[in-house]
Amino acid sequence: MLHLVLFNPEIPQNTGNIGRLCAINECRLHLVHPLGFKITDKQLRRSGMDYWKSLDVHHHDDWPAFKASPQAPPGKLWLFTTKAEKSYWEVEYVDGDALVFGNEGHGAPQWLHDELVDTRITIPQKNSELRSLNLSTAAGIATYEVMRQLAQ
Repeated sequence: MLHLVLFNPEIPQNTGNIGRLCAINECRLHLVHPLGFKITDKQLRRSGMDYWKSLDVHHHDDWPAFKASPQAPPGKLWLFTTKAEKSYWEVEYVDGDALVFGNEGHGAPQWLHDELVDTRITIPQKNSELRSLNLSTAAGIATYEVMRQLAQ
């Protein structure tokens, strides 16, 4: 099973879209609190639509609670960041790995970069002057690359 981990997401529509992505592809979604919205937010329900009831979602009070959870991923934690040199194409994923994404406004905090320094990866961008892709777009790109590799 592939795991997607959202660290302190701020925008309910992104979380809803990623929830839909996870439900359709039978991935487990981890939401590491605090969230920048209420989980009952209308925008979250709208973007996740009726897929939310089919979603394998787990809430964690903070990063240590996530790591200690019985539902935590058994594989590697791959941190997606614009601050990495290694492309997500250069990685060999295995079943049980997790894709970790920081929040929309600030990305992942430095201490999380330090903890996951050996598994930081990036989605290459031709225009390096622009900040980054939308969170749900990046999650979709990454999820389908892992699924492609695991299907081979």
